[in-house]
Amino acid sequence: MSSPNPNDPNPYTASTQSPPLPNPSNNNDRDATGGIIPYKNPKALIAYYLGILSGLPIIGLPIGVAAFVLGIKGLKDRKQNPAIKGSAHAWIGIGCGGFFALLWGFLLVVIIAGLVIR
Repeated sequence: MSSPNPNDPNPYTASTQSPPLPNPSNNNDRDATGGIIPYKNPKALIAYYLGILSGLPIIGLPIGVAAFVLGIKGLKDRKQNPAIKGSAHAWIGIGCGGFFALLWGFLLVVIIAGLVIR
């Protein structure tokens, strides 16, 4: 049997070397959601959800107006800082919110006019 070489590492001892740490500068632009949810642009994200909810009757008119306004503000934020994303969410909030706000506003005017004409 040959004697062990003192320069050879022992495979049975614990390693004192720690694994390399990830470089944080490479991970700053990473998004855990894959870029699908614009969490850095809350105005656009809230506009999106409010725009979808503005399709509900009765509460759709004020929610639609809020979605429209927040969508515009979300687009302005995106224009100032392109890294925050969210333009698609803002446009959906503007489109749905604006459409349903006009629809519910028109229906409200028709209902009120119908009550007054009677």
